[in-house]
This record gives sequence, C-alpha cells and structure tokens, in this order.
Amino acid sequence: MNLQSQGVVRPASYLFSRALIFVLLTAPAAYSQQQKKTLTPQSQAVIEANDRIAQLAVATSLKQADVTIGSGDLLAVEVFDVAELSRDVRVNETGFISLPLMPTKVRADGLTPFQLQDKLAELLQTNGLVSAPQVSVSIKERNSQPITVIGSVKSPMVIQATHLTTLLQALSQAGGISEDGGNVVIVTRPTAKAPNTDDPDVARMLAEPQSFTINLSDLLEVGDSRFNIPLQGGDVVSVPHAGIIYVVGAVNHPGGFVMQNDRDRMTTLKMLSLAGGTLGTAKTKSAVILRKNTERGQRDEIPVDLNKVMNLKSPDVTLQASDILFVPDSAGKRALRRTGDIAVSLTTGIAIVAAGKF
Repeated sequence: MNLQSQGVVRPASYLFSRALIFVLLTAPAAYSQQQKKTLTPQSQAVIEANDRIAQLAVATSLKQADVTIGSGDLLAVEVFDVAELSRDVRVNETGFISLPLMPTKVRADGLTPFQLQDKLAELLQTNGLVSAPQVSVSIKERNSQPITVIGSVKSPMVIQATHLTTLLQALSQAGGISEDGGNVVIVTRPTAKAPNTDDPDVARMLAEPQSFTINLSDLLEVGDSRFNIPLQGGDVVSVPHAGIIYVVGAVNHPGGFVMQNDRDRMTTLKMLSLAGGTLGTAKTKSAVILRKNTERGQRDEIPVDLNKVMNLKSPDVTLQASDILFVPDSAGKRALRRTGDIAVSLTTGIAIVAAGKF
C-alpha cells in the first residue's frame, strides 16, 4: 500500500514541479507584455523618439581629432625620443601653451590636436631643436566652456565634452526628450570674441548671442545632417515645454492636451477627437475659443460654429498653445455670457493628456 501511494505521489509532484517551472519562466515575459500594453501612445512615441536619438548619436560619433582646443584644457604632448619635451601642459587663459626649449609660447586655442601637433613639429624643426620630430597631442582634460542641456529633457546636465559633440549626442547624453517636450530644439551660442568695429550699433548686434531653432522632425525623421549641428563650448541646448490646449464644457473627456507635435496643425476637430467628442446636450453652434491677449492681459472670445466645421461647411479652426476650446450646453452658455472667464475656472484640476502624433 505504501509503494502504491508513493507511485501516485511522484507523478503528481512531478507535474506540479513542471507547472511551477513553466510559471516562473513565462511570468517575466507576461509581465513585460503587460508593461508594454500599459504604455500610452504618447509614452511609446517618446520612447521611439529617444531610441532614434540614441541611434543617430552613435552613428554620428566624431573622433577626438575633430575637437578644437580651448583655454583651460589639459593637453598631453609627446615628442618621440625627446623626454624633455614630453609632458602635460595646460592651455592658459589667453589660449597659449609653453614648452621647455621653445623660444616663444605657442597658440593652441582654436586648433585641433592634429593641427597643434603639426604646428609643434614644424616649430621644433625650424628652431633646430629636433631634426625629424614626431609629435603627438591629445586632450586629457577639457575645462573650457561646457555645453549645457536644459528644458524638457530626462536629465538636464552640463557636458564637459572631450571630443566634438553634436546636437544629437548632447540630447542622447541628457537621456532624450521628456513627455512634455515640444518639437523644437533651441541652441543659444554666446559670442566668442568682442567684435572689431567702431560702429556701436554693429558691435552690439555682433555681440548678441546667436540662436538656432531646429525642428525635431528634421533632425530625427528627415535625417538631414545639416540639422545635427556641432556644438561649441558655451552653447546652451534647450528643449522648450510643449504648449497645452484645453477642451472643456460639454465633451466626454475634458482636459488639457499637450501639443507634443507642435509642427502639426492642432485644430478644433483634432481636439474634439482627443476629448472623446461632444455630449448630446452640447451647443456646437455656440462654441468659443478663449485666447490669451498679451496686450490687454485678458482672453479674447473667438466664436466658432463646430456644427458647420464637423459637417465640412466651414473650415477647421487652428488652435494655439494655451487656447481654451469651450463647448457649452444650455446652462454653460448662459454662464459664459455672465463672465468670459468661466472656462478658465473649469480648467482647474482637469487632467493633462499628451496629444501625441496624428
């Protein structure tokens, strides 16, 4: 009897062990699939954009020889078979370095390591110090002006680049764009040197920082290398926050919708779609767009007949960042007539949703 019991228990135990192993092996995969399912379209779009940034950043990596030397950088200078001239030297504030036996200081600021080593080799030979010099120059520490990445990026940071850094590489090092990031990148570049002119107006114009605005779609989707500009010391890379358009009133899902794709025209029909459409009690003929008027410090009321727009009898209306599309019902319309700011109060506490791509 005891043997028969063991014969029954062993297969049951065996099956249980197999089932347990199966669960343990499949649970991570199932959890991963569940995680993917919970991602919103907006989150998925941001992940794909950041993956694209990382891929392009690796593809456009540049060699150290392309970097230019700046003041404060620490250079490793090696002259083959001449130990007296091989040493680490710091570029001074004026952009020069000093080497023993050299009659004058050597300007390094603005040169690449290859250019500087050719220049040193020429000077060593010209001054009769080395008959056939073989010089190697590399940057050990880069302490010239850093590159700053701020705004809607995952990890705002200051980059001390040891090699020429492109816009894509800087964005990749900062972790990519955030979910509330807009569709442009602004690079602000300070003036390197004081302009040499006697005209004060020209001097002031030349002394102002330069600003470059680059569309992310041109950078990531078109793949044109012209937009992946090389960055310089002192550059500030900023990803502005995307604008928000509010849809409130007689709609199924009122909320604020982030203009993730600023290049796309955000219109009343697109916003109504994101808001889940209108309620049965909505007065679509009497909708109003409330738009900020910076000059007067209040919001202007722009009437829009959504009924005609939805029936293609009137052109769709383009919305701007911070616009409030108010779709009234009977009570809501009367309240709006009493105070034009009723829709502003309705936006308090509503959900902010990313519009994503259309």
